[in-house]
Amino acid sequence: KSFFQTTEWLEFQKATGHKTWHFDNGKITANIIKLGLPMGKSYLYIPHGPEINFDRTGGGIKNEVAGFIKYLKDLAREEGAIFVKFEPLSDIVSELVFHRGVRRSSKQVQPYKTVILDLALPEEHILERMHPKTRYNIRVAEKHGIEIKLSEDIDQFWNLMQKTTERDKFSSHSKEYYKKLLEYFNNDETIKTELFLATHEGKPVASAIVLRYGDSGYYLHGASDYEHRALMAPYLLHWEIIKKLRFEGYKNYDLWGIDVKKWPGVTRFKLGWLGAPRSDGGAGGLKEYPGSFDLVVSRIWYWIYNLARRIF
Repeated sequence: KSFFQTTEWLEFQKATGHKTWHFDNGKITANIIKLGLPMGKSYLYIPHGPEINFDRTGGGIKNEVAGFIKYLKDLAREEGAIFVKFEPLSDIVSELVFHRGVRRSSKQVQPYKTVILDLALPEEHILERMHPKTRYNIRVAEKHGIEIKLSEDIDQFWNLMQKTTERDKFSSHSKEYYKKLLEYFNNDETIKTELFLATHEGKPVASAIVLRYGDSGYYLHGASDYEHRALMAPYLLHWEIIKKLRFEGYKNYDLWGIDVKKWPGVTRFKLGWLGAPRSDGGAGGLKEYPGSFDLVVSRIWYWIYNLARRIF
């Protein structure tokens, strides 16, 4: 189960100002979030869902899916949403919804490829599996005296994020979003978020927001100061996060998204932790999800939306 499909995440989305719904008929479950689009339009979004309990559906799965699709269409029309976006984790689920008027979309909200490190392996095996350059850069950061600490200083994270977005030309969430993400799950029993800072001579040079859920840690957001790139701070930052998660009994560390075309530098960094496949086994590795699918409700506005995406 994805943390996106928990009650806690849905309540967090509601706290950030989004309208939300939870569908559950005992067989299909889905957290649904209403997100805004330009020109006053909107769409409904199901992150890492829906989830289908195949043990309960029996032979009537097609009827169950058809009923769920009808519910979504009716809800979208009531809310004035022009489409519903699915991003399921299961190939079987994507196949079932795909045959119900749902089309594949090239626009993903969540990355559909990721790198997952197996923390159940001994520490020395994790090091051995890395690309040699990654191990080397960890040592470089240690020699430069990079220090890693937990922090609640959102201003330091935000300063680094602004430098990162300006350098890499991508948009981020608002400062208030990151602040709420850290505060909302500070004492939650199911989901926990923490801010890690890497500092050099007292100055923040890299940061990461890590979410913990179930037996896994997730690297959701990160930022660094390009002026201090020679210090290799992000390498030691993530190595210390890995060691902390292992010590606390977590089984996996999800580096959360790779894409060679969109994020070549970030992808290279994340793949470096995986290195070449080894004979020592381990459950980690490259993970690819089915991708993004859209259920079109207003064909005209959906056409305008896709045209605008291509132009702008």
